[in-house]
Amino acid sequence: MAKAKIHWKTLFLDGVFLLLGSLCYALAVDMFSAPNNIAPGGVTGIATMLNYVSVSHLPFEIPIGVSTLIMNVPLLIAAWVKIGRRLVVRTIIGLSLSSVMIDMLEPFIPVFQGEKILVCIFGGVLLGLGVGLILSRGGTTGGSEVVARLLERKYPHIQMGKLILAVDAVVIAASAVVYRQMESPLFAVVLVFVSSQVTDWVIYGGRHGKMAMILSKKQPQVTAAIMERVNRGVTLLKAEGAYSGADQKMILCAVRRDETFRLRQLVFEIDPDAFFMMLSTDEVRGYRWLDPHEN
Repeated sequence: MAKAKIHWKTLFLDGVFLLLGSLCYALAVDMFSAPNNIAPGGVTGIATMLNYVSVSHLPFEIPIGVSTLIMNVPLLIAAWVKIGRRLVVRTIIGLSLSSVMIDMLEPFIPVFQGEKILVCIFGGVLLGLGVGLILSRGGTTGGSEVVARLLERKYPHIQMGKLILAVDAVVIAASAVVYRQMESPLFAVVLVFVSSQVTDWVIYGGRHGKMAMILSKKQPQVTAAIMERVNRGVTLLKAEGAYSGADQKMILCAVRRDETFRLRQLVFEIDPDAFFMMLSTDEVRGYRWLDPHEN
């Protein structure tokens, strides 16, 4: 019975996140990017340019949502083979919802054609929020997100938002030719950059952190101080100096970004000669990570 409840709760949350994400995505395209001749990268960017060309030079209009669906078919087939059925099913749901909403809401959404930098900022926030909500539940809106998922299997150390940004670069460059102005790709870069940052924030959220690696001759004192005064757990790794051959213990500790100054200050207060290295981590999970002071 408990498993069934968890299953239905997960399905409900999946549906809510995919629906809200698709709505944000459609609003970003209809309200900000498409009316201002900005191709937001990926298949949606190509569809946006096709729509512009059809309106300007053809007797009929090619809807953005419909062309997005059609162009995603070969990508979905590749994803089915390389990644698996679950992602493809969720992608079809996310892609269908976002594409239908783009075309369905377009006649009713007010268009913003003011300052282009505002278009990029608010359009990028909405776009990133939509993509982030959909990606956080294991789906995608197709296009560059599917390509990014495929690339993530080969380059797992690169953030999803950065992979999407790289894939979008080709489409953004092509927009200069289609719209015949250099401003369009430049503004598109800003919009997609903002979008990628928001996407990473939505996916990783408050789980960003820093990882400290510390070598000190006063390792026991430093370890005790971190656990008592910073209230963070510590892992000791066996290390050997390549030059001296001496056995050492390296201190490994994950902290939040706002705790880095206190940790650094504490280490050098105890041992001014300590070796201190701080690395950024995209995601940290574990017992009492968000609130280390919780009893």
